[in-house]
Amino acid sequence: MRNTTSAKFNITILMICFLTFSCEKKQPNHLKLNDQEYFQSRGLNVLVYTSWYNGLFSDEKKSGIELIHHEVRTATNGDVRLGPTPEQWDPIPTFRERKVDHENGTIEAFLHYPAFNFEYSVKVSSEGSAVNISVHLPNAIPEELVGKAGFNLEFIPPAYFEKGYLMDEKSGTFPLYPSSSMEVKDGVVDPLPLAEGSRLILSPEDPKTRVAINSKTGNLALYDGRDKAQNGWFVVRALLPAAKTGKVLEWTLEANTIPGWTRPPVIGHSQQGYHPDQPKKAVIELDRNDQSTSSAKLIKIAGNGSEEILIGKALTHWGNYLRYNYGTFDFSEIKEDGLYIIEAGNTRTEAFKISPDVYATAWQPTLDIFFPVQMDHMFVNEAYRVWHGKSHMDDALQAPVDWVHFDLYAQGPTTDTPYQPGEHIPGLDIGGWYDAGDFDIRTQTQCYVVQNLVNTWEAFGLDRDQTFVDQTLQYVDIHRPDGKADLLQQIEHGTLALIAQHRAVGHAIHGIVAAHLSQYTHLGDGVTKTDNLIYTPKLDSFKTDGFRSGTFDDRWAFTSRTTPLNYRSIAALAAASRALKGYNDALAAECLTTAVNVWKEEHAKEPDLFHHGNTTGGALDDEELKAATQLLLTTGDQQYASRISELWPTIDQNFGLHASRIAAVLSLLGDDLQNQMTQRVAQYKTWMDSLETQNPYGVPVTTGGWAGSGAVVGFGITAYDLHRAFPEIIGSEYVLKSLNYLYGNHPGSDISLVSGVGTKSKKVAYGNNRADYSFIAGGVVPGVLILPPDFPENKEDWPFLWGENEYVVSVASAYLYLANAADHLLNQ
Repeated sequence: MRNTTSAKFNITILMICFLTFSCEKKQPNHLKLNDQEYFQSRGLNVLVYTSWYNGLFSDEKKSGIELIHHEVRTATNGDVRLGPTPEQWDPIPTFRERKVDHENGTIEAFLHYPAFNFEYSVKVSSEGSAVNISVHLPNAIPEELVGKAGFNLEFIPPAYFEKGYLMDEKSGTFPLYPSSSMEVKDGVVDPLPLAEGSRLILSPEDPKTRVAINSKTGNLALYDGRDKAQNGWFVVRALLPAAKTGKVLEWTLEANTIPGWTRPPVIGHSQQGYHPDQPKKAVIELDRNDQSTSSAKLIKIAGNGSEEILIGKALTHWGNYLRYNYGTFDFSEIKEDGLYIIEAGNTRTEAFKISPDVYATAWQPTLDIFFPVQMDHMFVNEAYRVWHGKSHMDDALQAPVDWVHFDLYAQGPTTDTPYQPGEHIPGLDIGGWYDAGDFDIRTQTQCYVVQNLVNTWEAFGLDRDQTFVDQTLQYVDIHRPDGKADLLQQIEHGTLALIAQHRAVGHAIHGIVAAHLSQYTHLGDGVTKTDNLIYTPKLDSFKTDGFRSGTFDDRWAFTSRTTPLNYRSIAALAAASRALKGYNDALAAECLTTAVNVWKEEHAKEPDLFHHGNTTGGALDDEELKAATQLLLTTGDQQYASRISELWPTIDQNFGLHASRIAAVLSLLGDDLQNQMTQRVAQYKTWMDSLETQNPYGVPVTTGGWAGSGAVVGFGITAYDLHRAFPEIIGSEYVLKSLNYLYGNHPGSDISLVSGVGTKSKKVAYGNNRADYSFIAGGVVPGVLILPPDFPENKEDWPFLWGENEYVVSVASAYLYLANAADHLLNQ
């Protein structure tokens, strides 16, 4: 009887499935142009120029036509390009305008290449479940672009690794590692196509990533962009025809969607865990088609693996944010030490802990691993591994005048130094950290890091010793104590780079950076980037006398004098002089003397206001305020307090930027300024609280081209410093919200944005080791990038998106402070 019942049940289920499938087949998943001005259907979005390339970097991979396929962005940069697999600094068109026609369901973007007087438009319209893409020319393409200009659409490799493709009747598989045949044409090396034909189907075996492209006007070619650069994508391309106008290219693109597809819930929570006494609130991110997930459970895991449901309750509705619905799950009443899991719908988190020591060690990978690995001009060893050799010992050559570098640096009409363009500036081969995934020494960053490290030392007195650092040998050994506080050794290392600039040329310089693009894109050991021998034109190229070299591989030093940068530098030097006193007294004294003298020099003349990119300092008053606060803290001299009072309008205007530094010197300022601060802090709290209505995380979520971890960490630090100074106004909850965001309570995923910290953390990031798809423990990535208009993204399978995944020492140093602040709040 049981078998008969089971058989009837199975037949019933099959009938239901058949009827459901038949019903769905009768209702095609049509794309429609929505109010957010992109094409939408269940499981697919087609974006058309909703954002634009950064003017500096064409590899930003978030412009033109893009596909968000089952809530994963799989294709981008659909546009006319001048090569089959464009690289980072290759030409990009200039965007002119975008016309959205809701009545006819079309979007058309108008662009041009000014250098070639070449204009065109790209038009997209929906055709049921497909889109029609066409390129229109008012004039025939210029002769010099024939055979070069073509329409490209780029597909992210990890979505198609280990999957197949069909080009017409020819089959192939996407290679895990690039191995295309290459050709050299007119001195340019490019890959040959993997396949050519008129109809391409990507991953026909996988309904989640299947895409069909049909060309109505000419052949398609499939390329592997990784043959030219590790950050390349798979590119589908068709050349534009010569001597034609009007509609010159037309594709139909259809991306398969799974009937009734619904994105699983994302349970935003702290992968690092929670302190028993802190608020504990998970944010549940839900697909707008999800009608079934309305509650969540907190489950405790016992030593034998058994599970106990401690809380099961309905989600508290928060509302809509970006493209999702949000609910919250509060489990603050749970305080018992142990391992826990949250479950919502068909999603379960990894195990996380509740424990009083949850923040006690969360910062250690950053100090123990990340900072030593980033140290320039040092040989860095870890057990059996060498992270990098003693790099850039040929630093640095005076940059040429009237020179604009390709990466935000520039030299003015004079060198502002005793050195001629191309001449070696001695003394710059010391200290400093690799700025980010690149190898340059950006002075603004170095100042910020030194200041954060000093703040951490003074606030928390971290005396942890796990790293051997020898500045004489220029040697670092990780996991080898040397009897000295690692934090002081890092402060010293950054300070040596800053003071070296003043010793060498008498003022702060913008930074030191690779002279050649081929060097700038270098991946691997920093010691192989140059020959470490000082360049001399007296020797032939690639020749050496053992001390100098005729190989022009030395980095440029950009040295135009700028008063804001000088102020930022002496703020860091004044702060460092306090921390280094008793550790390196000679350096401490030199730092303070230099800071005081430069302050006097700058106040005895008109300011130098050379400005370019983000390497020459911020606004003059902002930077002067930084110098004044640090000099006041170090010397107690009331002239600096007077200047701070005069700069109150700057403080008031940029309160979030300056609140922490003013709180640090509040007791040294007059009553009037203290009263003004009290009123301004109350106003600032109103803004802080308003964030709870702006997003479900209660922290500032930025929407620029660089994701917002830095803004969130800065918000948390400011909250902590104001809480210490004004505990009756500012509570501690903002600090913990900021860390929770960093540890996984953020849009798009629940991954910790600090590598090696938390149960599930960033394992694929944009460090100088990014080609290995690896990570550096303790590094902090920019995090969740909000792609216009509404898509949160942080890719864990593709390290090369620098706006999401690039480590920077600045945010790492701020995180070091914030993690200790949380531990201090809850345990001290």
